[in-house]
Amino acid sequence: MLDVTLVRCLQLCVSVTLVSRLEGRVSAPARVEAVVGKPFTLSCTLVKKGTGDSVTQVRWLDPKNQTLIAYQPGRKDTVSGQQHVELVSSPGDSSQISIKRVSYRDEGCYTCTFDVYPSGAREGTTCLTVTGVVTHGGNKTAVSGKMATLNCHFGLPEKVQQVLWRRRLAGPPVEWQDVVSFVPEGEPETKEEYQDRATVSSSLADSELSLRPVRVEDEGCYSCEFHTYPDGTKSSTVCLTIYVLPKPQVSYKTTSPGVIEANCTAISRPASEIVWNVEGNNRTMGAPVNSVQPLDDGTTQVISTLVVQSGLLKDVSVKCLVHHKGLESAIAVSMNTKIGTALTILISVTTVAFLLVLSLCFCLWKCFLRKEVD
Repeated sequence: MLDVTLVRCLQLCVSVTLVSRLEGRVSAPARVEAVVGKPFTLSCTLVKKGTGDSVTQVRWLDPKNQTLIAYQPGRKDTVSGQQHVELVSSPGDSSQISIKRVSYRDEGCYTCTFDVYPSGAREGTTCLTVTGVVTHGGNKTAVSGKMATLNCHFGLPEKVQQVLWRRRLAGPPVEWQDVVSFVPEGEPETKEEYQDRATVSSSLADSELSLRPVRVEDEGCYSCEFHTYPDGTKSSTVCLTIYVLPKPQVSYKTTSPGVIEANCTAISRPASEIVWNVEGNNRTMGAPVNSVQPLDDGTTQVISTLVVQSGLLKDVSVKCLVHHKGLESAIAVSMNTKIGTALTILISVTTVAFLLVLSLCFCLWKCFLRKEVD
């Protein structure tokens, strides 16, 4: 019985000790992390007031020990402080303030102070670390032989010690190849394979990688890395697609009496889509036949074959329409049959007229000579 009483007394003493230690303490997270450019809320709580204690004022001090915001609980008209923060409604003996848009200058330790009467001030400290994420301008497409530009952004240039662009090689395993790098107060360093083609902007916040002329083998994904201190490497990946635009050609030949085979050829990356447009009544001999052949340089050759009656080419216009992702509208290549016929007629009429005029001039000349002889 005596042992049980001793145990209960011991538990009571421990509870009283813990309550006395917690009484009047301010609870606040030791360390928090906020993303630059985003809003963030700091909070603290007065754990327990002593008997007869009342909170007369709450004050927040910034890392420079200047008043960030101050107010009397329950009285909004007493709120005063810096413009980039605002008071957030909070229950009981708690206090919350919001930094509207976190920046690098907000990094540091903040003090939350409850002025308690008659016990005195109670304080808690929270240290804020500002971090950032890398964002990019989206995946890009470019035409082979032209310029391709990739870009990314990091909101904490104050922490950046190097910007590095790397290209992911075909795997597995996954490997990365350095392209170009830039350090503060230094010149960009370009790897030998990309010399005279790759350039990087001299910025620690907005980085642009340009390739000119861009090649088919440049297609792939690129990593934009910001090496920071003390947060380490922050990166994002953006992908580049290379187009080779088609330059279609049309030809035709007679395969048998009264039958002509027309061929439309387009070499591109990715493969083109070919359709035929026949003017007027359709006198084709069956649907077009397409053949697709990948080439060693990464392009694809598409040949579309259309068999028509020979008389069709003399009467109507036959066009090959080539569609490609890199084109705003299709490329139309005409067999020029109607134009060719009209041009032939025009040349014939002009020739006959020229010969008639020449004959008339000759006759007049002969008549003139005869008159002189007479």
